[in-house]
Amino acid sequence: MTDAGALALHRHRATADAMFLHNAAADEVQDRMRMVNKSFNSAAIVTGHAPAWAPYFPKATLIPDNETLALPVAAHDLVVHAMALHWANDPVGQLIQCRRALMPDGLFLSVAFGGQTLHELRACLGQAEANVTGGMSPRVAPMADLRDMGGLLQRAGFALPVADSQTLKAEYSDIWSLMRDLRAMGETNALSTRLRRPTRRAVLNVAAQLYQDNFASANGRITATFDLIFLTGWAPAESQPKPLRPGSAQQRLADALGTGETKLPN
Repeated sequence: MTDAGALALHRHRATADAMFLHNAAADEVQDRMRMVNKSFNSAAIVTGHAPAWAPYFPKATLIPDNETLALPVAAHDLVVHAMALHWANDPVGQLIQCRRALMPDGLFLSVAFGGQTLHELRACLGQAEANVTGGMSPRVAPMADLRDMGGLLQRAGFALPVADSQTLKAEYSDIWSLMRDLRAMGETNALSTRLRRPTRRAVLNVAAQLYQDNFASANGRITATFDLIFLTGWAPAESQPKPLRPGSAQQRLADALGTGETKLPN
């Protein structure tokens, strides 16, 4: 799905003043860590934007988000996959590698784009290209929804998996300023199947008008949606709570709810 060379080039052009989404994600990750009654002494951060994350985790080991992660087995008590999973060609493989890098009862946290991220831009570019050229090319990476991302945790073998999301809205003067910001974030199109020639100006002009007509706020500025999906899981350990066996309950649910029990007909 992802052209690794193009992605690396785009990230190399990223600028520090456009990392506001990374800053928001890092703040949220730190808040979640503070809610865990545990100290972490050997953290690893998997990211394609090390300069954006290093100030938040000055003692952590920073790991590039290559297909094969440079993570020793059972070496860390915390692994954070930071704003990179949406570009992974093998997201399950990334999570499995992170789990193997954790000590027993180590914590895994991930944050990445997903859900309805940039759905406005995707719709406008697609409609504009269809109107002008009669066809469509991939322009915005496909985004997994919350349920799919949560399923990845279970497939990777994490205990106590939790997935949730946070939606952020950003306003721009027009589609051109949004695309400039995406370029400065290093988040422009790096799909392997992307159009390999410059987009016709007519397509962009139509897309700009469609965006203004359909997604402008009351003040005339356009709105862009960014969904941050957070994944939390633990490396399995004997000390963790285990689910009871089916049929081992000592009290009826009807008694706990204070209601009558109606038997189903055979």
